[in-house]
Amino acid sequence: MATLRQFKYLVALSEELHFRRAAERVHVTQPTLSAQIQELERQLKAPLVERGAAQVMLTPLGREIAERARRVLADVQDIEDLAASSQHGFQGTIRLGVPPTLGPYLLPHIVPDLHADYPELKLYVQEGKPADLQLELQSGRLDLVVSPLPINHTDLEVESIFRETLLVAVAPDHALAGKSRIEKADLAGQSVLAIERGHHLHDQVQQLCEDFNALLLRDYEGTSLDTLRLMVGMGVGLAFLPALYVRSEIGNRGELVVMELAAANLYRQIGLAWRKRSVHGPLFKTIADLIRSTALNKLPELNVIGR
Repeated sequence: MATLRQFKYLVALSEELHFRRAAERVHVTQPTLSAQIQELERQLKAPLVERGAAQVMLTPLGREIAERARRVLADVQDIEDLAASSQHGFQGTIRLGVPPTLGPYLLPHIVPDLHADYPELKLYVQEGKPADLQLELQSGRLDLVVSPLPINHTDLEVESIFRETLLVAVAPDHALAGKSRIEKADLAGQSVLAIERGHHLHDQVQQLCEDFNALLLRDYEGTSLDTLRLMVGMGVGLAFLPALYVRSEIGNRGELVVMELAAANLYRQIGLAWRKRSVHGPLFKTIADLIRSTALNKLPELNVIGR
């Protein structure tokens, strides 16, 4: 009979499409994972994986079974959470996913208030790209995700919590550095840096470049906001940086000039997401309200939604 562990291995392989990386994800050796996938195929009497010299692909049946297995594993996790919740209430560990463009600059303001309200609650934080975090959430490996919106998954509950302004950052000797406020026309023909593909912020900046007739420097994508900041400081181009990052890492130190852009839609909208069937739904709604309250009291850069 097929086991939950084998389904877990198949889901990991469906997301990584690489035996070694899938094995590392589930903390087993590659031969162990490969043998268990083969045993699952034997149990189901059907091929699930196409094994090639250069890549691994799932068969159509393998993809369908992996998707169903992902839901089964999430249901099992929710059963375990339900049992723990019945014994301990709002205690235990919440597994939170955040993108690296947001988490380090938001969580230091949120965690003290969360700990004060729920001293028995533990928070495990995992960083990743938004799409990857949403898959982890759906499969039950994460309980809660803070992410730029939109999040388009019908099995997830999503609450908008705030809007975060994007600011224009340039080197002190840049042609736009002397302006107190940037107009849309000022960006025409300008070279713009963006974080690497896979981040919502990359897609947003790409769209802004198209809207403002600016040039996106695709050969100089940053692996983090810090690398963007360094390249901007060296005069490679300008960048759109989130307000919380500017507050935390740039401030008034003078290494960059940061300005507002005269555009009503220059922001990213942030939300909180969890599985609709999660037993912790009431807690997550409370956490959403706590984030809103903290933003109102401590973070004037944010425009709170839902209060």
